[in-house]
Amino acid sequence: MKFSAVRGSAIRFILPAALLTVAGLTRAAAPLPALNIDKTQITVSGLSSGGFMANQLGYAYSSTFKGVGVFAGGPFMCAGHANYTACMYNATISSSALNTLQADLNNWSGTAIDAKGNVAAQKVYLFVGTSDTTVGPNPMNAVQTQYVNNGVTAANLDYIQRSGTAHVLPTDFDATGNNSCGTSASPYIANCGYDGAKAALTKFYGTLNARNNSPAAANYIEFDQTAFSTNPGLAATGWVYVPANCTAGQVCKLHVALHGCQQNYATIGDKFLKNTGYTRWADTNDIVVLFPQTRVDSTSRSTSASGSLPNPNGCWDWIGWYGTNFAQKAGVQMAALKAMVDQISSGGGGGTPGTLPAPASVTATGATNTTMTIGWAAVSGAAGYNVYRGGAKVNGAVVTGTSFGDTGLSPGTSYSWTVRAVDGGGIEGTASSPVTASTTGGAAVCFTATNYAHTTAGRAYQSGGYALANGSNQNMGLWNVFVSTTLKQTGPNYYVIGTCP
Repeated sequence: MKFSAVRGSAIRFILPAALLTVAGLTRAAAPLPALNIDKTQITVSGLSSGGFMANQLGYAYSSTFKGVGVFAGGPFMCAGHANYTACMYNATISSSALNTLQADLNNWSGTAIDAKGNVAAQKVYLFVGTSDTTVGPNPMNAVQTQYVNNGVTAANLDYIQRSGTAHVLPTDFDATGNNSCGTSASPYIANCGYDGAKAALTKFYGTLNARNNSPAAANYIEFDQTAFSTNPGLAATGWVYVPANCTAGQVCKLHVALHGCQQNYATIGDKFLKNTGYTRWADTNDIVVLFPQTRVDSTSRSTSASGSLPNPNGCWDWIGWYGTNFAQKAGVQMAALKAMVDQISSGGGGGTPGTLPAPASVTATGATNTTMTIGWAAVSGAAGYNVYRGGAKVNGAVVTGTSFGDTGLSPGTSYSWTVRAVDGGGIEGTASSPVTASTTGGAAVCFTATNYAHTTAGRAYQSGGYALANGSNQNMGLWNVFVSTTLKQTGPNYYVIGTCP
């Protein structure tokens, strides 16, 4: 599976238009349903870039995700500090590098990410093939070490290295169009005599009922992803598999399954949905499976430490295409995925939304450069409230009062918030009308230039052949006139890799 670039040069693919059918049935994109989900049984797994993203979600939203599965991914924030090639191709990730990544976890705990102490209670499943040269065992060894360093016990962590297996999601059944187990080729799904979906779901949920090898086509629902984000790396629609029991209102579990690069629906059709085995186990075990979808983004964008790159293979953002906060709760794709999870989990009794009315008199006051206070009138019968910024929930625990201080905002930027009341069972009511307000201060100033030009202009400096941003010391990639980077000035002589709103 190819990522956005190989050894510094972008590889572009011409991809077919998105197919909008399952088993020959054309479906219009529907709203993502609100279902009766047990919020203590929400888990995530992914392959390749999806594995990196699953890892990010598990750390950033550790209070939400109780289980994390990584098939051939890498450690949290690896590409936030090093060129992405140092996080794959079986590169060894040193203890010094892991210490740097751990510093992010320590510094962000309880603010930019949920409290890191939650990670110790997660159930973790890791898998890599010994013949995988795309990511490989060494980065996965670092994933294991990072989890152990954050308190995950041996009982809660399974790490499988399977001989003769390449960069694939392994199954134990043949499916039309799959590649061979020992070959890293599209669609990167192979009969390896090992059921990866079963292994991960068993780790998370315990012994499973026998699978259904023919899940009903009607249970696959194409939904509108634009309701959660218009990020250029996200497709307009995603998919969710809802077993009949879950549609009928039974309390169900939720698993998020993240495809890898070149595995989105527009590229391989429904193979990741159907050929991986997730839905076979979900159907008989009351598990809703969310299949969010990426899309190709051929625009070259500044990344955290890999210079300027396009995303021609539809990878999840684990290198900072869409902001240096890509691994934090506020990251564009991270927040969108969490908002999808919140929406699915917001219903009860057959997917019917809660009956609490929308909070009234929502206000945004007390603006500073980076904060805003959101207030509202109390709702009778509410046990608490959830606050959403741009469609993504921004509070961790349910807010018990009638105000919330939103932090981590950008100066001189307009934002929109809504509020939902939550009943004693954790079910959300109707969303309030949005309130819009702007933070104080001037908007950030951005400079796009070659890395060489940045150094001559005094915005960066050169070290070891690489350009590093002044102040943040972020690695911008090679110091030359061929690599371009966008630097955002956030303070006197302080620059970060990113874009301005």
